[in-house]
Order: sequence, then C-alpha cells, then structure tokens
Amino acid sequence: MDKQTIIDISFMREALKEAEVASKLGEVPVGAVIVVDNSIIARGHNLRELTGDPTAHAEIVAIRKAAEVRKHWRLTDMTLYVTLEPCPMCAGAIVQARIDRLVFGAYDPKSGAAGSLMNILQDKRLNHQLEVTAGILADDCGKILKDFFKDRR
Repeated sequence: MDKQTIIDISFMREALKEAEVASKLGEVPVGAVIVVDNSIIARGHNLRELTGDPTAHAEIVAIRKAAEVRKHWRLTDMTLYVTLEPCPMCAGAIVQARIDRLVFGAYDPKSGAAGSLMNILQDKRLNHQLEVTAGILADDCGKILKDFFKDRR
C-alpha cells in the first residue's frame, strides 16, 4: 500500500466518524472532512432533517466551514473526503469551490455525479476539473448506509 493510500484511509476514517454523528441524529449517515497540508480544517455531516435545508449535505456543510476558515471561497490545495459519492449538487459545489482533489468511499448508483451516473468533477466543458480517488474504505462506507436504511424499513 502506498503512502497516499494510507493517508486517504486515515482521513476517510475521520469522515466515517462524521457519518456516525449524522446517523445518531437520525440523518442519512454521510460524513465529510476537508484537509489541507495533512490537517483537517473542516468537518461536516448531513443535516437536512435537523435544519430543514435541502442543501445541508455533508459536503456542503464542510465546504461552508472550510470557506469560513480560509475566509475565501476558493478552496484550492484542499482535499475533500466524503463517505458517499457526491450528488450533482455537491459535485457542482466542489467544482465551484475549486477543490483540487476528492476522495470518496461508496459509489452511489442512484445519484452519483463522480462517475456513477455522470462525472461533473472531471467534465472538460467546465472551468475546473479535479483529481478523484474512489472506493477508499468503500465497504465500511456502504455498510453504515445499509445498516441505517435496514433499521428504518
């Protein structure tokens, strides 16, 4: 296993911790962290149910916090780790924030916009493309979602 993969696994474990927080709140368990220079500067988890905000996905929550920390909307030189492949809304926000790299865990065959249904993040027609690494701790990231929905059916 190379050094970058080891780093990616470590930060994905942190994103999974955020997903666990979401699950305990009754939210769909998706978690995210944003990293710069191997340090987490922002964390987020789904908050749609608690806030009534349809845009309160883990990625958007983390992006807003990272922009506050940076005091700017351009989040270049940052990596976003998220437990589930971003939807089209989140993928668009990632592009707009100019994040350099995305690492996600589980694929989302129903609404994934990083390769499953479409690939907004690497679309050459857009003004920004980023590096994408998929499938980091995919089994763990998928399990927390499966368990959450199994308990509700």
